[in-house]
Amino acid sequence: MKVAIGGVVHETNTFSNVPSTLDLFQSWEWDHGEVILSRNRKVRNFLGGMVDRAEELGIELLPTFSTFAYPAGTITHETYERMKNELLEGLRLAKDADAICLALHGAGVAEGVDDLEGDLLAAVRGVVGYDIPLVVTLDLHANMTPKMVEEADALLGVHLYPHVDCYERGLEAIDVASKMVAGEWKPTMHLTRLPLLIPTSATHHFPANEINEACWAWEKEENVIDCAFFHGFPYTDIPELGVAVLTVTNNDSELARKVSEDVAKLVWQHRDDFELIMPTPAEGIAQALATEGMPIVINETSDNPGGGTPGDGTHLLRAMLDAQLTNACFGYMYDPEVVQQAFAAGVGATLEISLGGKTDHLHGEPLEVTAYVKALTDGKFVATTPMGQGARIDYGKSVRLQIGGVDVLVCSVKSQVLDEQIFQLHGIDVTRYKIVALKSSTHFRAAFEPISAKVITVDSPGLTTLNFRFFQYKRANRPLYPLDPITDPTLPQLTRK
Repeated sequence: MKVAIGGVVHETNTFSNVPSTLDLFQSWEWDHGEVILSRNRKVRNFLGGMVDRAEELGIELLPTFSTFAYPAGTITHETYERMKNELLEGLRLAKDADAICLALHGAGVAEGVDDLEGDLLAAVRGVVGYDIPLVVTLDLHANMTPKMVEEADALLGVHLYPHVDCYERGLEAIDVASKMVAGEWKPTMHLTRLPLLIPTSATHHFPANEINEACWAWEKEENVIDCAFFHGFPYTDIPELGVAVLTVTNNDSELARKVSEDVAKLVWQHRDDFELIMPTPAEGIAQALATEGMPIVINETSDNPGGGTPGDGTHLLRAMLDAQLTNACFGYMYDPEVVQQAFAAGVGATLEISLGGKTDHLHGEPLEVTAYVKALTDGKFVATTPMGQGARIDYGKSVRLQIGGVDVLVCSVKSQVLDEQIFQLHGIDVTRYKIVALKSSTHFRAAFEPISAKVITVDSPGLTTLNFRFFQYKRANRPLYPLDPITDPTLPQLTRK
């Protein structure tokens, strides 16, 4: 058996003023052929699961094309066309494939293309036809569309946030493809969409955990292959925006409908339980100082680069400096200009710098500060977080600055902080600090919750604020709760037989 694999992954924040260009994708991941296998083997991500399961089962892999870029604004037309053509050409070369497994996201938006994944899957079918099994893995934050359901045989969504089960979805994709090729399974999908926006919600917390339990209870039923609660990506202003439930059964459309509707009703019942009102940075710092134990982790959810923000927001760091904190660290600010200044000056230098706030005014003005250069690094390490464990990370030239009583990391490549490795690289043991501040919404919890005394989420103006009323949704289908009052929603549905 031969399986072609590949991927196109992007989570697009359409409110961002930073377009996602070809250079951005090529700087992160732009792989062909055997490089896909070597990069992902034994790595806990979608493709890593596909590679490991296929090699375990003796399935021959035909690697095609894989690309990824960190979330930012709308993908340019030129970039999307190039990515699509690269994938299609790879599939043409893999003409002997018995099945195709693709790692996608579900919240990709390009210029003129609101539903990147649906458009891409339709293009794939234009090359390979509809007789070959096409199995797709998707992020939990996918905005699910009927076109995606129509073009794929099976869509397998991540269940957990933090996304510590991407690897398992990759394993599952190979298993489903194998059973389809063997004639054992004929996947049927039913999608139930809700006119609902929810904030970034950890799945080990209420109410998301209760909904996942309902999904997993249904998965124990005979012929239910998968049931996934898709949170949607609320920072994408497209018509088909919102929460959805997708069920995959073995050739049982009525069962798929029943399961999706049952879980969707539970989600709607809990709609108000998702709303989160978080403290401001100053309030969060006060809470941290009044809390026993260490470290207290403060996450700046409104400037989460993992959701397409600039990563150079200054609201939290400014509050930390205003509070004259000691025994505190911050990781990290994206500011290549400051990194260059620090490298030019060298360790031991004292600099007058303008830090952060260079992308826009929304996330805070630049900080005019005096900084001592404590350490310089290459920004490279191996991830230990359960999310992508084993991946080789490169944040470019990076620096540890001491500003007042706060250790501040500044890096040349934008990213949210997923584990403590970027701190350790610069000589910082986070367990010895009272306050550890970082930019992330939820993914950091996989690595930091087990080692922290408490986690405090703070919110402020930003492209990933939890206050959706901050945004002007101009294209999303309305009404949309909680932006609009809805008491009895009509649930848009689609079954693929």
